[in-house]
Amino acid sequence: MAEFIADYQPEKAVLVGVITNNNEETSEITVAELEELAKTAGAEVIGIITQRRPSPDSATYIGEGKLNELADFCHNNEADLVIFDDELSGSQQRNIEQAVGVRVIDRSALILDIFAARAVSSEGKLQVELAQLKYLLPRLSGKGLTMSRLGGGIGTRGPGESQLETDRRHIRRRIEKLENELSEVEKRRRLARERRSKDGYKSVVLVGYTNAGKSTLMNTLTDAGVLSENKLFATLDPTARALELPDGQTVMLLDTVGFIRKLPHHLIKAFRSTLEEAAKADLLLIVCDISDPECFNQLKVSEKLLSEIGSSGIPLIKVYNKCDIVDEWQKGDENSVYISAYEKKGIDSLLKLITAKMSDNIIKAELLIPYSNGSLLSFLRENGKILSEEYTESGIKISVITDKKYAYKFEGCEVEK
Repeated sequence: MAEFIADYQPEKAVLVGVITNNNEETSEITVAELEELAKTAGAEVIGIITQRRPSPDSATYIGEGKLNELADFCHNNEADLVIFDDELSGSQQRNIEQAVGVRVIDRSALILDIFAARAVSSEGKLQVELAQLKYLLPRLSGKGLTMSRLGGGIGTRGPGESQLETDRRHIRRRIEKLENELSEVEKRRRLARERRSKDGYKSVVLVGYTNAGKSTLMNTLTDAGVLSENKLFATLDPTARALELPDGQTVMLLDTVGFIRKLPHHLIKAFRSTLEEAAKADLLLIVCDISDPECFNQLKVSEKLLSEIGSSGIPLIKVYNKCDIVDEWQKGDENSVYISAYEKKGIDSLLKLITAKMSDNIIKAELLIPYSNGSLLSFLRENGKILSEEYTESGIKISVITDKKYAYKFEGCEVEK
């Protein structure tokens, strides 16, 4: 094993982006992101080629002259792989491969490959495989260098060769099986949410751009022990932990997969059950990296993706993280907080803001419940949190946190302060 690691050489990758006049989705910024994605996948980026044109070429995506330039660069620098910043059609991929003589993948395949390498749980692996198969299905005909799957490398992790070399009918059967298995996962998640709601737990969900520090914040708030690395998509599998707020109420804090520009739509669909945690949340914490020059653009990307998955209208707090590595920043509104999850600075302010948001529908009451009304005490145990309990001559004196909608049940039992 040691000998294998010593002999390992990262694949030499060339990145390619097309910038159109009416769509700046591909730009120096997204190509820079592509470089980080390639490094995350284990590639050595040896060159970046961009071209500005009215629209991508229907056959080769880039123009003939730029394609020849790419072929010469790959040949002269012994490139192993070309990665395009936009999704390619099967025919474009084959045409480019024939022209340059090396494997060609696109941004979607690269992200799917990273997800395949990062997936740990059985659910995560199912979700990634489903997304990969749906991405690969229309690309099975006329398989080129990328689809041969014989040499391995970036863009080839996930479903094995036997699955990808068989006919479309078999692939569709596998997709149907995965969708059925994931529907069961979705059902279990729904039941878990309903159980938490019945137990009186509100959900606070961490969302935001990949590598913004969500997992570090999760660990800081709850000692969850989630893997926290300075890498894109370091964690995929959602984690849920109880978090006690300053006013005594307990909420469920959930971590989610990070967002990024041009997240493959197949991936969004496959991770629907995971992302639905954000769509059903009582409060969203959008974590942003304030030290990143693209912080506010990344925030817009996160808000757009949240809207697409049905999270519009859910109360949110913008959490600007990594304030320990910047000297100054532009202050936000009353729904913003500035922290360093790593150095645990600003955490008290964040908890106070969460408490204020979560208290809109919560009531804290001091009650004296007659011994003859034991059913009320049982109800409050099931639908609230008992903070203190004292048996007196007149009845049971309690301090309780519960939903405001239950206040009518204990009218007349309040203790005057």
